[in-house]
Amino acid sequence: AGLAPPHSRVFPAVRLISRGAEDEPKRRVHTCHERTIAVRYLKLLEESFPMLVKGLGGTVQVTVISLLIATLLGLFCCLLQISGKKPLQWISQIYIDVMRGVPVMVLSFFIYFGVPNGLGIRLTAVQAGVITLSLNAGAYLSEIFRGGIQAVNVGQMEAARSLGLPYGRAMRKVILPQAVRIVIPSMVNQFIITLKDTSILYAIGLPELMQSGSLIVARTFRSFEVWATVAVIYFIIIFILSKISKRIERRLHNGKGKGLSLIHI
Repeated sequence: AGLAPPHSRVFPAVRLISRGAEDEPKRRVHTCHERTIAVRYLKLLEESFPMLVKGLGGTVQVTVISLLIATLLGLFCCLLQISGKKPLQWISQIYIDVMRGVPVMVLSFFIYFGVPNGLGIRLTAVQAGVITLSLNAGAYLSEIFRGGIQAVNVGQMEAARSLGLPYGRAMRKVILPQAVRIVIPSMVNQFIITLKDTSILYAIGLPELMQSGSLIVARTFRSFEVWATVAVIYFIIIFILSKISKRIERRLHNGKGKGLSLIHI
């Protein structure tokens, strides 16, 4: 007496069990789909990893060689800028203005396609890429060096000259070591910019990371995963370089990098 009818107690539980039974296959399908996507991506990464590493090696190699040449070129143009002789200053300024005003892709096309057609000089994609990045980065490094040299106290040069040092030796032994300490963070930043500019040279067939990614996409038709992986690789490298730059800047700001400016006369 007073108990609810049997169907009112049993049917709700039956309905709940039925709903759970209906949702369970959907959850299993969704979980299996996620696992399938992860497995497919890992398999793609395993197959593409050697080619991506090879492309990354090409990117780093071209960047390092270009920066070494650009450093020498930028330093030479900087010395022309501060030489005090108008013709030399004009030559240096024209080079800087032209290189800073021409886009990297246009410059690469001119060197890779235009120069062989006009002068008959055949260049490989690597050679054309190194020349392009060196000329472009050299213009910016020239201004970076000039700013660093001009940031050194004028009295340093006057003191060196008063000791009988020639201008060239005073610049090499006294001014430049101090300027290097100032420009190192900016040079690291220029390294990052040049590293990213290598991706533009994919247009002339430079064997680097972008080209590797393009070849993998052409073979697998998995553009989303491949370009996301390439973007992550670029991000990791640039993130590490940015942290190095900030660390060097902090050390120099705190006076811990004094060893960089040792002067031996």
